[in-house]
Amino acid sequence: MAELGHRSLKAIKYSYLVGFFALLAGVFNPIVTDSSPFDTIAGIIILFIGLLGGILIYRGAISQKSVGPLLITGLILVATSLGLIFSLIA
Repeated sequence: MAELGHRSLKAIKYSYLVGFFALLAGVFNPIVTDSSPFDTIAGIIILFIGLLGGILIYRGAISQKSVGPLLITGLILVATSLGLIFSLIA
């Protein structure tokens, strides 16, 4: 029973992060302005890549076994997200 409560709490936590990043990327921006929905979808995907990289960096920092691969993969994903942000702006 405790396992079910732990899983549901984790699902609520990650769904909150997904909703926060979707709103942060500007879900309501195409409604208010006449901008392209492609920019909004691309922004959400880029933020999710950065979020995944941040989660991997965190997991690598607290892990006892696979510190190196998790940190390197997380940093690569964060750098990729930053590069995609700059390419979207240009």
